[in-house]
Amino acid sequence: MTASTFTTADANSRLTPRRVILLVGLGCLALIAGAWLFELVWGLRPCKLCLEQRLPHYAAIGLGIAGLMLARSTRLQGFVLLGLAGLMLWSVGLGVYHSGVEWGWFAGPNDCGGAAAPAAAGVQDFMKQLQTTRVVACTEAAWRFLGLSLAGWNALASLGLLGLALAGLSKARRA
Repeated sequence: MTASTFTTADANSRLTPRRVILLVGLGCLALIAGAWLFELVWGLRPCKLCLEQRLPHYAAIGLGIAGLMLARSTRLQGFVLLGLAGLMLWSVGLGVYHSGVEWGWFAGPNDCGGAAAPAAAGVQDFMKQLQTTRVVACTEAAWRFLGLSLAGWNALASLGLLGLALAGLSKARRA
């Protein structure tokens, strides 16, 4: 088969529910890896909402692994895809909400003050931490690319993964 004879039908036949589960799981893994990269390598401290946005992705990674290992029938794979779609919908909602908080469209949570600093070794270290610790507010975007913060990019990526999960679910229902 040449590249010129490759059709959409060929692509759809390769998009099995099992592969969609794998792709959504890998997508979530990439998003989490990116979040950890920004935090640990580039020093962007996450706020409370940033940390909450990771929860659906952690759950989707676990569900994806369980689905790949245990869901052998198309029907069970459909249930896994339904769960993944629900998790991605939750993630889209969190991303839109957090972006709205950053843009001032929504009121953020009252207790949004960032992640805890590492434990101090002694009183002197604790006093030093008090002087140098910067509280991360949910209303401030730590980084933007093309006008979108990380929360906005998470919402878009999660929307794409939601679409992928729904496409796989549709494929599983037809099988």
